[in-house]
Amino acid sequence: MGSGEEERYVSESSAPGWRRATGVAGLAIGVLATGAAAGVAVERMTVGRGMRRKARLVLDSAGPYGALRGTPGKAYADDGTELYYEVDEVEADAESGRRRRLFGRRAPAPVTVVFSHGYCLNQDSWHFQRAALRGVVRTVHWDQRSHGRSARGAAQVERGEPVSIEQLGRDLKAVIDAAAPEGPLVLVGHSMGGMTVMALADQFPELVRERCVGVALVGTSSGRLGEVNFGLPVAGVNAVRRVLPGVLKALGQRAELVEKGRRATADLFAGVIKRYSFASRDVDPAVARFAERMIESTPIDVVAEYYPAFDGHDKAEALAHFGELPVLVLAGVEDLVTPSEHSEAIADLLPGAELVLVPDAGHLVMLEHPEQVTDRLADLLVRAGAVPAGATVGGYGSSSTAQPR
Repeated sequence: MGSGEEERYVSESSAPGWRRATGVAGLAIGVLATGAAAGVAVERMTVGRGMRRKARLVLDSAGPYGALRGTPGKAYADDGTELYYEVDEVEADAESGRRRRLFGRRAPAPVTVVFSHGYCLNQDSWHFQRAALRGVVRTVHWDQRSHGRSARGAAQVERGEPVSIEQLGRDLKAVIDAAAPEGPLVLVGHSMGGMTVMALADQFPELVRERCVGVALVGTSSGRLGEVNFGLPVAGVNAVRRVLPGVLKALGQRAELVEKGRRATADLFAGVIKRYSFASRDVDPAVARFAERMIESTPIDVVAEYYPAFDGHDKAEALAHFGELPVLVLAGVEDLVTPSEHSEAIADLLPGAELVLVPDAGHLVMLEHPEQVTDRLADLLVRAGAVPAGATVGGYGSSSTAQPR
C-alpha cells in the first residue's frame, strides 16, 4: 500500500466510533500477538517491505499446496446456501504405488471418506492427506458455508441469523446426501470440522448408526471452549474474551475498510497466524504461507459471524453415537486454539478410541506433521474394515514421534 493510499485509508476510517473499534481491536490483537509481534518487529528492522512482498510471492508459487482438484459438485443447505464439494474417485489401477504403501496389495472396500475443515480454512487444508489418499479410496472434500468456494450463508446474509454448529451439522448432511448418498462412510473433521461431525451425529444418529464405519476427530473439542486461554496470562485472556466479540462485530460491519487494514498489517498477522497454527520451528515456509493465505482469504465479516457459535458448543453427549465405531482422536500437544486436553476429554468419553498426541505440533497438525496424521488415518481405515485387517500401512511416513494411548 503506497503512502497516498494509506492516507486515504486513515481519512476514510476516522469516524470516532470507528477509531474506538479499531483501537480496541488493536489492543486485543496486541495481546494475542505479543510473542509474534516481537519477531515481526525484528524482521521489519532487517528486511524491507518490498523484499517481504517478493518473498511471499515466491512462496505462493513455490509449492503445489492447495492445487489438488476433484470432480466438482454442489449441495444445498436447508436455508438454500450453495455448498461446494469435490470428489476424488478410486483409480482403476488397483496396483498403484500409493495404494500399496498405504494398504498393501488388496483393494479397499467402497468406503467414502468425508473431510470437514476448520474455522477460517477451506477444503485445501487437507492437502497432504488428500494427496496420499487420492485414487486410493473415494474421498469428499467440501467447503463450509461462507468459506472457500461455498456461498455465503443465506440465513446470515438474508435474515441476519447467527451461525450455529447445529447448522453446520445439517450442512454436512446435505453434502453427504449429494456426494455420498449410499455406502459406508468415514467422517474426518478438524477443529470446527470435528464439531460439525459431532453436530451431524447429534441430529442424525440414524445416519451414524446405519452408515458410519469410522470417525477421525483432529484438533477439536466437544465443548467448554470458553475456558481456552490461547497461551495467554489470565489478565490477557480475560481482556480478549471481554472485548473480542464486540470488536469482531464492529469490524464485520466495516469489512471493506478492515480488509484494507489487514493488507497494510500483513506482516503482523502472518506472525499471529504462525504462532497459533504451528509449534515447530522448522515448518516449511511454503506451508506456513499456504496456511496464511487460507486464513487471510476468510473475510472479516465471516470471521465475526462465526465466532459466537463456539462459546455455545457442547456436544459431549453426542459422542456416545460414536461409541461402537473405530475412532481416531488426534491433536498437537502444543495446540493453543483447541488444546490437546480437549482431545483427551473426548477420548475419555470414548474409551475404545485411539488417542494420538503429536509432540511439537500446533493447531494445524495435519499440515505441520502430515505423515503422522495420514499414517493414523490409513490405520483407521484398516480398523474400520475399509481394507483387510492384515494389510499394512508401513512404508508411508513415520508415526514414531506420535504417542498413541
